[in-house]
Amino acid sequence: MGINSESDIQANLQIGPTDQGMVRIYVEGKGIDLPMDFDPEEAEEIAEEILAAVAAARIIK
Repeated sequence: MGINSESDIQANLQIGPTDQGMVRIYVEGKGIDLPMDFDPEEAEEIAEEILAAVAAARIIK
């Protein structure tokens, strides 16, 4: 499955700080239980990538 492949999979996404000073992205759905922890610098890089993708998607739309 690639970035442009559509899917019928539904999942919940939660993002927040952990008590260990990490940023957790947590994906939960049918058959999915995926916690991913990042240090704050990595999380900032991910946020920048998301914002860049938003800007690119707005140009396409």
